[in-house]
Amino acid sequence: MRKFLTALIVIPLGLILVTFAVANRHFVTVSFDPFISEDPSFSATMPLFLLLILVAALGVVAGGCAVWFGQRRWRRAARRHEADARAARGELTDLRAHVAAARPETQRLPVASGVGLYGPIGRDKQRATL
Repeated sequence: MRKFLTALIVIPLGLILVTFAVANRHFVTVSFDPFISEDPSFSATMPLFLLLILVAALGVVAGGCAVWFGQRRWRRAARRHEADARAARGELTDLRAHVAAARPETQRLPVASGVGLYGPIGRDKQRATL
């Protein structure tokens, strides 16, 4: 189901992107020099669709970085809680081992064999152990 939903979204977006690229093939000059507009010292000439796709990708990366840096408090708290839980599990294991070592061994009573008042002791009529 998830693959179907992914295909339902990705295929139309891919078709729109290809249509956009074919429709906007003309070249544009992008200038990074704000002082000289006639002959900029640092400029790039590229197709318009490539420029827009690069700007969108840069926006996605910048947004992802902003979210990642914004969540560092929660990641730090999760690491701290995970360490606390690991320490508590270790302490619990040690306590269980200590209690098991301190508990006296209980002796197992031998299973009686033979016949009692109501039939064989320890087995039912089909000779299965109770």
